[in-house]
Parts: sequence; structure tokens; C-alpha cells
Amino acid sequence: MRIGLLGTGPWARMVHAPALSGHGELDFAGVWGRRTAAAKDLAERHGTHAYDDLDALLAEVDAVAVALPPHVQADLAVRAARAHCHLLLDKPLAATVEQGRAVVGAVRETGVASVVFFTARFQPEPEAWIAEQAAWGDWFTARAQWLGAVFTGDSPFAASPWRREKGALWDVGPHALSVLLPVLGDVQRVTAAAYGPGDTVHAVLDHVGGASSTLTLSLTAPPAAAGATVELRGEAGVTLLPESSEDAVAAYGRATDALLAAARTGRPHPCDAAFGLRVTEILAAAEAELARDPD
Repeated sequence: MRIGLLGTGPWARMVHAPALSGHGELDFAGVWGRRTAAAKDLAERHGTHAYDDLDALLAEVDAVAVALPPHVQADLAVRAARAHCHLLLDKPLAATVEQGRAVVGAVRETGVASVVFFTARFQPEPEAWIAEQAAWGDWFTARAQWLGAVFTGDSPFAASPWRREKGALWDVGPHALSVLLPVLGDVQRVTAAAYGPGDTVHAVLDHVGGASSTLTLSLTAPPAAAGATVELRGEAGVTLLPESSEDAVAAYGRATDALLAAARTGRPHPCDAAFGLRVTEILAAAEAELARDPD
């Protein structure tokens, strides 16, 4: 499969490009970015070509990997799907529900495969744990804390305009939802409040299976307090999401494997664009609750 990379920012440099260039079943065919010089530099580092014209790249590849802000990603994903390119997308799928629906509509119209990269869903230990807990099914409640130090530590993402605007709800909220939804089921009601430092958000989810979950999300945590925890409580007792032995580059390679399999078989992956849209809908519902919060 010939694949192109759209985006040249820190995540593209740290994860996407190394994973794509090192994958044995891919031809890393080119890079396009909104900054031409950055695209040329990244392409040179990985022995591929930089494209000034996005349509020219889309015409040359079978798939695209996207490492761009969600509002940019969604529009370009629609464009790529209509050029019959399979889609390896990042979370969140889109910045609005309307944009997310446009991506899903383009995927369905063209029949291309899609995978959204929720990191924990492509790491072996968390992936196995999620499947095991989903099979058990009898959970009473869950607690998820996803705390980052993006705005308090030395993070390459601190200057990201969309993270400054959207905050932890949209940046790390998708990670928490990607773990909770397959275990506890879909969400039928959301409440949310912005209590605490910076962009810290608390949400309560009412799941269709009867369980509830609480989320604490922040990009403003002290570096020493950063980290992710998911705890489930039910008839089986208490269990915690395990840490992964693999880094993000290895996980992205697994996401690429999933895209290859979906393109080859025609069977959608559980983390496809439709799942990404559902996550976007829940984030938007929480965001609406925050807008009604008098504080």
C-alpha cells in the first residue's frame, strides 16, 4: 500500500513518520504539510518526497495518514476519501459533530477503509484488558483519570492552538472514552463541569448498560501528577487498566496493520470513523454542558 502523510507537526515527526517509514508492508510515498519547508525537511529525514500540491499526493497514494488539528483533519479526510484513499486518522476525528458526520458520510459513499488512532486500543496489554472486561460485562461503575502536563511541563504540544482552545476534554477525553465505551456500552446521558486549575474538566456518563462512569481530564496537571488511570468496579471486584510495554510508534504500527486488514477484507475496524464520530458526539454533549455551567 502506498501511503502519504498529511501534517508536519510534533506528533507527525515523533510518531507518524517513523512508524510509516519503518513499516514493512507500506510504501511511504510522500509528505504534504501546510508549511512547505517543514514538509521538505520531514520527507528528507525519511527518504520520501514532499508535495506542494495535496491533490497530486492524493492521486499517487492508496491511503493517507493524518497528523493535523481536528478541524483541518476532518475537511481533508473528506477530500481524501473522495479521492478513494483509505484513512488513518488521529483523535479526535473532528472539531464538531457536523464535520464528523461529513467524514463518515464520505467513507460510506466511497467504501474506503478508516481507522482512528486511539493509542490504548492498539497497545497489546490495554487492548487485551479491554476485550477481557467487555466480555465480562457486569460492571457497576468506572473511574477514569487522564491527566497531562502539556500546559505545565516541557511539552512540544504546549503551543498547539487547538489544544489551547479545546483543552483536555477534546485532547485526552477521546482516550478515556475509547476505553470506557467498549466495556460499559454507549452513553445515553452526559453531565460535565469545569472545576479545578486550567482546563480541568469533570464528567459523569450514564451508560446504556446501566453502569455509570466518572472522568477527570486535564492538560494542566503538575508533571509529577500526570498519568492515566482507569478503574472498573463490579461483581468481579476491582480492576485497573494496565500500562503498555510498547510506545506510541509501535502502537501506530498496529493501527496501520488494522487499516491494511480493513482495506483488504472490507470489514470495518472497531475504531473506524463511525466510532470516532460517536466519541465526537459525546465530547460535544459534554462541551454543551460546560457552556451551561454558571461557573
